[in-house]
Amino acid sequence: MGTGYSIDTPIRVAHYGISSVISVVDDLLIERIRKHYCEKFNFPYHPIMRFEPDGRAKRISAYLDVVSKIVQHKIEEIKKQPFFEQNEKSKYFEMLPESSPLKSAYTKLLRMKDDFERISFADELTKLMHPGAIDVNIMAKLDKTNYDKAGQILSEEFSDAKAALRGFANSCLSSSVVFSAGINRGLYGYISKFQDFYRDTTGDLKKKITIKVSDFRSALIQGKFLASKGLEISEFRIESGLNCGGHAFASQGYLLPSILKEFREKKELLTTQLQPIVQSFYEKIGLEYPEKAKKNEPLITVQGGVGTDGEAKRLIEDFGCDSVGWGSPFLLVPEATCVDDDTLELLKNAKKEDLYLSNASPLGVPFNNLRNTGSEIWTKEKSTQAKPGSSCPKGFLVSDRQFSDSPDGKAGKPICTASTEFLIKKYDSITGSEISYSEKEELKERAAEKVCLCVHLGNSALLALGIQKKGLAPQAICPGPNIVWWNNEYTLREMIDHIYGRGESLVSKERPHMFCQEVELYVNYFENLLTTTELNEAGITYLKTFKENLESGMDYILEFATKKPYKNENLKSIPSFIAEQRKKLEILFTKKLAA
Repeated sequence: MGTGYSIDTPIRVAHYGISSVISVVDDLLIERIRKHYCEKFNFPYHPIMRFEPDGRAKRISAYLDVVSKIVQHKIEEIKKQPFFEQNEKSKYFEMLPESSPLKSAYTKLLRMKDDFERISFADELTKLMHPGAIDVNIMAKLDKTNYDKAGQILSEEFSDAKAALRGFANSCLSSSVVFSAGINRGLYGYISKFQDFYRDTTGDLKKKITIKVSDFRSALIQGKFLASKGLEISEFRIESGLNCGGHAFASQGYLLPSILKEFREKKELLTTQLQPIVQSFYEKIGLEYPEKAKKNEPLITVQGGVGTDGEAKRLIEDFGCDSVGWGSPFLLVPEATCVDDDTLELLKNAKKEDLYLSNASPLGVPFNNLRNTGSEIWTKEKSTQAKPGSSCPKGFLVSDRQFSDSPDGKAGKPICTASTEFLIKKYDSITGSEISYSEKEELKERAAEKVCLCVHLGNSALLALGIQKKGLAPQAICPGPNIVWWNNEYTLREMIDHIYGRGESLVSKERPHMFCQEVELYVNYFENLLTTTELNEAGITYLKTFKENLESGMDYILEFATKKPYKNENLKSIPSFIAEQRKKLEILFTKKLAA
């Protein structure tokens, strides 16, 4: 959801038992949000200045501790409320899924007679109430080197990702860190510095590790690396390559059902191959591996494009997933996420053509985007000025060295491709090149698409909380394409009831199955690949492999069309949709190779 949209989601929903994830990329945004909530809840606030020693880690720790304190306060207040009334306590229990033992116990309580036994049972039920987890996300590859106020390079442990990890590790939280966007061996090795990631004498982990993965091979590789240091992955979170929000990390044509099938078939390897390595590490350092931990297995979860309870049930029942994540629809739930009014209106009215895979990210990775945002308007206006781009006030995405490395090959400071410094040099480079005027203009236009995501992804939260004034904070947002099927503002209870299949569905019955939507996204992605891939031997081989993987995935999806649908699952959309996309894929490929 970017850096700002779930920045305070635990404060909004954790006291209802709902778990969520905070991005800790932007510690400067985090500091401003901490100040806001300290003032709101009358907590003492002591600013942590930008260049204070280890300031990034301290800012993250301080904010996470404040969030935890607020959540604990809220859950304790709810516990004090009486049963048998319409209040926050009844809302807590009523929103639970029907499969929850706690929900069953609550239903039993409502049927009991008003006597001592009911009072005793109510007390026990209250004690079982607990808040949702306050997890954090770290993009593993965003690990730039940092400098002090005097411009001197700081040592390795002060790099962005490691400092963020240290901030989480030093916080009071007992929750998970979610690593995304690739492998960072240096960061993974750094985890071993913190005892909270190892099991205590009771066999518990205070802090857990979740890894976002796109395929089974990556899961096993990352699992083995961490296991060699005695670190266990508590959850492997599988995400659709394209049917998701934020940066899109497309697979080589492998569709989500095919990936999930491999996880289902090989799931036991994530225990049988990894746990012995972990136990061996404990033995090597003279510790006994807790007996109860030997029975633990990592959770397999999935997210990306889920739209109905029937689809979620399909992922759980047919693929053995332990749970299903929902993200983008909650952008339309003000009780859960931090979205300013203008951006909320854009989301509510978004059509299919308004959601697109863009070139906006300075990282050079495809980025899910929404048209007509404050960020898009601001970026276009800046591109025509003498000083295009951003002043780069935060610098979390600096990565390009083409204009900073010296002629002798000595590495200079990287700069951001959305920055004024970069764009001026890039424009000059393009102007001086020996290509046609139209080609130069096209290259300049493409360079100017880069957006200051560091700032713009956090601005909506600042506007929504009244910290920043409208007009001074252009907002970027990165919803998943699936959000087009939601077109209203929803209450938290409405969205939760939709997720659990209670009441009328919030999405149209005409909405194609999530498997269909992913196929269309991949065919469109393949169409773009055909225009950007050089048609030499390697390029043609890559395209053929991509196409074959995509076709194999389509064949597998067709098998589901013959099955009995779960409630609110549009399996009947699959055959015609797949036929149409298969035809388009073949035409695109044949036409390109013929040319």
